[in-house]
Amino acid sequence: MQGFLLKLFSILPTGLVHGLSQMLALVRNGHTLGVRVLVVDSERQEILLVRHTYLRGWYLPGGGVERGETIAEAAVREVREELGVNLSGAPDLMGIYLNRKGLGRDHVALLLASSWASGNKYLEANEEIAEARVFSLNGLPEDLSPASRARIEAYRSGAFAGGQTKMGEWNPAVDRAP
Repeated sequence: MQGFLLKLFSILPTGLVHGLSQMLALVRNGHTLGVRVLVVDSERQEILLVRHTYLRGWYLPGGGVERGETIAEAAVREVREELGVNLSGAPDLMGIYLNRKGLGRDHVALLLASSWASGNKYLEANEEIAEARVFSLNGLPEDLSPASRARIEAYRSGAFAGGQTKMGEWNPAVDRAP
């Protein structure tokens, strides 16, 4: 069933796919909580990004927090599944955001993983991920999602320095906080 949905989503407009995926999540849960992870190599000034089989453009890796799973556990699982990356220690929580797109009930936790190593299936495509790549923080892809671009730019500008968790809205068009 999941394979069929991914194929169907791949031919639909991105906005519709976002809305449908949130509605499917709401069937399972009354609200949704997701994670997105900044997987960076600060020495090389590089970041890992994914391109999904069912969405256009590049995104920060991430996905839904499953029942009984912590935000940190979801982040570790998602970067392992989508990037083939093993985190060395828990990722740092950078922000919690409301995503008003779709049904307006989706919250996204942004985490930073700066200590990691390539693992099994490093940057290999799979049923959900069409492509995973390393990009320079100064050479991001043109078709990077606006929300991912906003979070990466906030990271580059030092907005997450100081250890205070940011809160706001995920959609950069209506952001009130980085």
